[in-house]
Amino acid sequence: MIVSTKGRYALRVMIDLAEHQTERYVPLKEVAARQEISEKYLENILKVLVQNGFLEGLRGKGGGYRLTRSPDQYTVAEILVLTEGNLAPVSCLAPGAAPCERMANCRTYNMWKGLNDLITNYFGNITIADLAAPEEAGNDYVI
Repeated sequence: MIVSTKGRYALRVMIDLAEHQTERYVPLKEVAARQEISEKYLENILKVLVQNGFLEGLRGKGGGYRLTRSPDQYTVAEILVLTEGNLAPVSCLAPGAAPCERMANCRTYNMWKGLNDLITNYFGNITIADLAAPEEAGNDYVI
């Protein structure tokens, strides 16, 4: 599994909003400047996050974006699944994949299934709050 730019940027945006959350909405320009992401590209990512209820957006003066939940209620896994489609390392493990004709004789299925479980469990146990904690800054996630 390789995480695309869209997935990495979505995580950066969510962390940024968690670190800068107040009662007000955070303007797109501020997030784009802090994260050094083009506003146009960021708009596409934010649109997906809003459409799926991860963020709330407000247009006009005083507008911007904010989290719809507490940062500890978002997992890295759910954000990456939203932006990447799935986290499966091979196509046969993707949700809704057609049954593989070679499954009965597949020597590598259990290996890929194990990796898939590791990825899912690992990212499923890291929250945006974990990543937004400045004193930790992801230090706990190096194996």
